Amino acid sequence: MWFRNLLVYRLTRSIPLDPETLEAALNTKAARPCPSQEPSTYGFTAPLGKAEHLPRVHASNGFLLIAARKEERILPNSVVRDQLQEKIDEIETQQMRKVYKKERDQLKEELMHTLMPHAFIRKATTWAAIAPQQGWILVDSASPKKAEDLLSTLREALGSLPVRPLSLKVAPSATLTRWVQECQASHSLNLLNECELQDTHEDGGSIRCKGQDLTSEEIQQHLQAGKRVTQLALGWQDQLSFVLDEKLCLKRLRFDDLLQEQAEQEGGDEDLAQQDASFSLMMLTLSQFLPALIEALGGEELPSEG
Repeated sequence: MWFRNLLVYRLTRSIPLDPETLEAALNTKAARPCPSQEPSTYGFTAPLGKAEHLPRVHASNGFLLIAARKEERILPNSVVRDQLQEKIDEIETQQMRKVYKKERDQLKEELMHTLMPHAFIRKATTWAAIAPQQGWILVDSASPKKAEDLLSTLREALGSLPVRPLSLKVAPSATLTRWVQECQASHSLNLLNECELQDTHEDGGSIRCKGQDLTSEEIQQHLQAGKRVTQLALGWQDQLSFVLDEKLCLKRLRFDDLLQEQAEQEGGDEDLAQQDASFSLMMLTLSQFLPALIEALGGEELPSEG
């Protein structure tokens, strides 16, 4: 239960988010199998384990874990296109007439209706952690679209969800660029060996550096030429590493082996206990790390009450 990516959202005011209230709300938007004629379904499922009877909210040390599952039927475009063209060719040959757009669209709709029950079903789960005391919702995704799908469904379940993406006083790219220029970060953060540099000119290119000494003269020359850092690999207190981009998305989040070993020891032999221990330790670590990261990046632009 270690998040691999992180998008941070800020609750703009306090709302009831105790486990019982949240559980009742998520039950109104429960995940369900995708019917034969529906392209997709979306809803909340048990975040730990696979049994359907498990709760949709897992609470640990004041933190709440939830999960949303999307099921969608996949019809490859090439299959639909080829079968549609076969049908059109058959009509035009047998009836000696041209098939125009309106009829073509109708044929496609009928074909989709026929093929849909036989389509492959793809399942994807997105996890999110809620920290009511800190006022955060942390989504395990690098895709703002997937995060918004979860948050909008949570908003429907609760009736209200006053939340917005984390906002900083200083543009993250400016701070990341300064760190590479100065060859050091701050607040127990350290530079690793990967970054992306973007030309500031219109239609300017970008350079991705991996396995590169970021203090090298080559990198400094790119910065002197006016490029800015839009992604940077960082470590924090030997506890975790990640790649931070200019939109405040933490990618390839990896917790240190010692933390993972500690969770294994605390969790024992049972799978659910293992997941609970890793979630709890992850959140306790993030509750220390995120304030340090935010302060290092110039501080949070706090939302007004309302």
